Amino acid sequence: MRIWGLVGAAGALAGLAIGCASGPRGETTAREVEVAVHDVLLRGGTIYDGGGGAAFVADVAIDGDRIVAIGELAGARGRLDLDVSGLAVAPGFVNMLSWADESLLVDGRSLSDIVQGVTLEVFGEGTSMGPLSEPMRERLLTNQSELRYEVPWTTLAGYLAHLEAKGVSTNVASFVGAATVRIHELGYEDRAPTPEELDRMRSLVAAAMREGAMGVGSSLPYIPAAFASTDELVALAEVAAAHGGMYISHIRDEGGQLLESLDEHLEILRRSGARGEVYHFKASGKANWGKFDAAIAKLEAARAQGLAVTADVYPYPASSTGLTYALPAWVQEGGLEKMLERIADPEIRALVLPELSLIPPEDLLLIEFRNPALRRYVGWTLAAVAAERGTSPEQTLFDLLVEDRSRIGTVRFTMSEENVRKAIALPWVSFCSDGESVAPEPPFTHSQPHPRSYGSFARILGKYVREEGVLPLAEAIRKLTGLPAENLRLDRRGRLLTGYFADVVVFDPATVIDRATFERPHQLATGVQHVLVNGVPVISDGAHTGATPGRFVRGPGVEVKR
Repeated sequence: MRIWGLVGAAGALAGLAIGCASGPRGETTAREVEVAVHDVLLRGGTIYDGGGGAAFVADVAIDGDRIVAIGELAGARGRLDLDVSGLAVAPGFVNMLSWADESLLVDGRSLSDIVQGVTLEVFGEGTSMGPLSEPMRERLLTNQSELRYEVPWTTLAGYLAHLEAKGVSTNVASFVGAATVRIHELGYEDRAPTPEELDRMRSLVAAAMREGAMGVGSSLPYIPAAFASTDELVALAEVAAAHGGMYISHIRDEGGQLLESLDEHLEILRRSGARGEVYHFKASGKANWGKFDAAIAKLEAARAQGLAVTADVYPYPASSTGLTYALPAWVQEGGLEKMLERIADPEIRALVLPELSLIPPEDLLLIEFRNPALRRYVGWTLAAVAAERGTSPEQTLFDLLVEDRSRIGTVRFTMSEENVRKAIALPWVSFCSDGESVAPEPPFTHSQPHPRSYGSFARILGKYVREEGVLPLAEAIRKLTGLPAENLRLDRRGRLLTGYFADVVVFDPATVIDRATFERPHQLATGVQHVLVNGVPVISDGAHTGATPGRFVRGPGVEVKR
């Protein structure tokens, strides 16, 4: 990569260059010629502006945190002047579902995502880092494992501002969690809120929206979110809609009740007036793969009727969640400690057994333990652990949860690759990792994450665009940038346009690829050469610069714009 070098300080300050010309008698005289000097100049790249149109070759000039010119800028110079000919230049990618909310507190580099071109992490799938009551704040402190951090905030905006002040390489944004406001007022009880409690929950959502939340996020298979009625969710989504925000949801069921769960999601949108999105759109379980076409048709029919509903996906046929996902809701009521007390009791185990929602144990990979004594099982299937211990998979599940005193991270191989391809190609589907942003070093290497934490976005560009032709590159970039930015109503982000914030990724379409596998996930993606966040180089020639220019990106309901 050729770097043209720095322009002299005096010339940059004056905006002038000194040239020579012949005077009337042939003598040489000085004349002044204007030269545009920019902070960053990207020369000769192939521009994909995030709108989905045809690419074109042009230069991009950046001053401060903004794009100031795109076009033929041969007479201009840059303090950082990069020849990017032959490379793709695109807006920074948006991770619509990130679980980097804790990992960034420990390591603000966001390494596994930023090396793929991600410049915005969006949190809030059902739970969020605020608002916190004092018991919730204490629980956040005491439940920490390998990732240790302080919790000086109580509001969601306070958390995001804390990240920005602490230093983070990517921009950050969040939905407010429907479960979070429920826990704030009801704890983990299985009951409907009283009218007064619901009013307080709505007030918490309104406050978060005014402070910059993107909307309300729910994750309905999990406790205590599963206890929320459709009416309760409508009441919260109404508040988000009143402030211009979305209702985004991990719907109640992605398997046997997939279509019914989509019906509930669409009902919430219609009744609340909110724009909406389905998190990690899928049909889970082989018996349900055939329902995916009907699920697509259901959402497309709603869109044709004018309902603003979209979806996002990660590009893998395996999901990742806690081992507790197999347990019925009633045994999890009251939170983790209450659940552990119950399943330690043989009589309660006998009652739970018929209600376990356990996939084939050979398809259930164990990836994260809190108890160091159990970490030797990282990378084992539940079937393998059960065989080693000489107990049934069901009893092994109970025993591991009690011994680890956590949810235990798992990977579940439950999806169809054909359906993954169908979802990736849909024009109204954007992309996510549904994972942390980590680094191939301690403390992150003490667990074995789903490879989506290291490869989701490079996998779209390498496997599904270049190798398999599932969608054109310009369309993939639109779905990584302009589409999610439009859905979130971001202020001047998601496109390469003059006046927009300079979140920019430069990559090689011929080499970009994910390297992480289920067996060896801690491998960074390759092929991205440069990433700028708010005009500051964070990735330079493929290496992290150490810069942390990321900002708290506020939603459309914020009362005071930056």
